[in-house]
Amino acid sequence: MAIDAPPSPSAQPWSDRLRHSTIILIAAALALSVVVSLGELSVVRAVTVFLCIAAAALIPWRLHDTAASRDDVRRINPVESAAVAAVVAGMPDPAVLLDRAGRVIHLNAAAAQLAPALRKNELAQFALRSPEIITALREAIATTEPRRAAYLDHVPVDRWMELIITPVPVPTSFGGADKCMLMTFHDQTPLRRVEEMRADFVANASHELRTPLAALSGFIDTLQGQAKDDPKARERFLGIMHNQATRMARLIDDLLSLSRVELSAHVRPDTLVDLAPIIRQVADGLEPLARERQVDVETHLPETAVMIAGDREELLRLFENLIENALKYGASGGRVIVSLNMTPAADGTQEIRVFVRDFGPGIAPEHLPRLTERFYRVDVGDSRSQGGTGLGLSLVKHILNRHRGRLLIESVPKQGATFTACFPQAKTSVLV
Repeated sequence: MAIDAPPSPSAQPWSDRLRHSTIILIAAALALSVVVSLGELSVVRAVTVFLCIAAAALIPWRLHDTAASRDDVRRINPVESAAVAAVVAGMPDPAVLLDRAGRVIHLNAAAAQLAPALRKNELAQFALRSPEIITALREAIATTEPRRAAYLDHVPVDRWMELIITPVPVPTSFGGADKCMLMTFHDQTPLRRVEEMRADFVANASHELRTPLAALSGFIDTLQGQAKDDPKARERFLGIMHNQATRMARLIDDLLSLSRVELSAHVRPDTLVDLAPIIRQVADGLEPLARERQVDVETHLPETAVMIAGDREELLRLFENLIENALKYGASGGRVIVSLNMTPAADGTQEIRVFVRDFGPGIAPEHLPRLTERFYRVDVGDSRSQGGTGLGLSLVKHILNRHRGRLLIESVPKQGATFTACFPQAKTSVLV
């Protein structure tokens, strides 16, 4: 798209110039007429003076405009041009361009999202509160040399970030050169998560797999020795070995699922999903377990859509863990209720809550704060006999954290327990 320059005074039509000079010419004519009538000036001289005034009013003079245009050019800083702004805006990572004083010249959308307090023509150090950032920025400005800084951002979730400050030579309005500071932020969270996931997996797997592996090794030795020719003992030991192998497979599956969720904990799901069908699917899938434990599962769900921003597979895993735990550890109550409703949150918005309540023996108060820790079990023997890995509620907590939700646990001994998964309502969802 071409941008037309404003017409110069020399290109203006004579009719426009005459219209703009009308008042001057009329005033000059009246004044000269009065002077001529008083005999102070001859008619010829008066006409000559009038012609000079008319020429001065009608002939275009460009001296003033040329000087003004030069002033405008001087006032336009090359680094503030639209081309530089487009380059910064097109960078994939958060980027901020600063002048030598540390004031923001340009920033892209990613930087505005990372640090909403950043404003153009304001000092960046007032918006970036991290001591590591401020120290690196001050050193880069003082020395005009590149600087790097690593820091941990706690809002809205923990993220490991790396800041790179690069001095950028830029031309000045007077033909010289100056240096601006280009700040780029790089998210190192995935790399850190992978490192932590690898270390945690090795530690947890080696700890939890030691017992079933020792059991398998012992039974294999027994089958190769004393029970080699005993069909009954062989059948019993093979059944126990199958259970131990199943437990190891379940443990590894839970560890991998937990690691995957932790790896993407800083990325909030953005796909809208309906909670009610997910809960119904889980309840239907656990119906055989409910019949085996002689437990009635009651679901109280709305017929209309209840939309949240979520990951469908993770939500299936979340509700499967909660309802399965209620069926296993609250089976003595003979009843499990799954319900969903909307509740006002503390910030005035609506919160979607899914309740899973059992009527079993309940949980002692001293255990409640630690239920979501990895491998924490209220009753180790009972948990293992039920096929539990000690990772179910930890996985529930991490899935809820990724969805910006929370887990509430209420229990009274001998009166059952209620686990409540709370989700923020999607902006486009409407529950009627």
